[in-house]
Amino acid sequence: MENRTKNILLVGVGGQGIILASEVMADVFMEAGFDVKKSEVHGMAQRGGSVSTHVRFGPKVFSPLIQEGEVDIFMAFEELEALRYLHYLSPQPTILLNEQRLNPPSVSLGNEVYPEKIPDVLSRRAKIFKNIAGRKLALQAGDGRAVNVVLLGTLSSLLSIPEKLWTDNILRRLPPKAGKINLEAFRLGRSA
Repeated sequence: MENRTKNILLVGVGGQGIILASEVMADVFMEAGFDVKKSEVHGMAQRGGSVSTHVRFGPKVFSPLIQEGEVDIFMAFEELEALRYLHYLSPQPTILLNEQRLNPPSVSLGNEVYPEKIPDVLSRRAKIFKNIAGRKLALQAGDGRAVNVVLLGTLSSLLSIPEKLWTDNILRRLPPKAGKINLEAFRLGRSA
């Protein structure tokens, strides 16, 4: 599976730690000996707008952008954002969905309705589907902001890359005072 380029798409809204998660992933993949390319779109990230990050790794990667229909692993940090990017999914992707709904302004103002049964829609598209209670697990670890590390833990359980590469890079990228919490968030995500 890792003898060809793998495509991972992370989507969500600003403030969920998507960019940081993609940076940890890129570091891990490089240290594991892969060529890595990464690209991100911030949108209105500081205001809770859409954020997406493409991470590609393999023996040789020529472009940082994933073509539509070629996402192997889809990490959705927010349910509605997951729907926006369905056209990027390969025929049988792995989907990691964080159980979180953040109402966009149009829903909060009553102009639109938040779609129902998003996990059902996604699970029908997936070869492997994991619905993760990211916020609950992050709070259990000690900080609700560690959802991104919970999801990294879940991802790590699906890839044949040593756990130590993940934990070392998480500790290197995050503040030292948050080390214990993030390691616990990673462990909880890994076993989710």
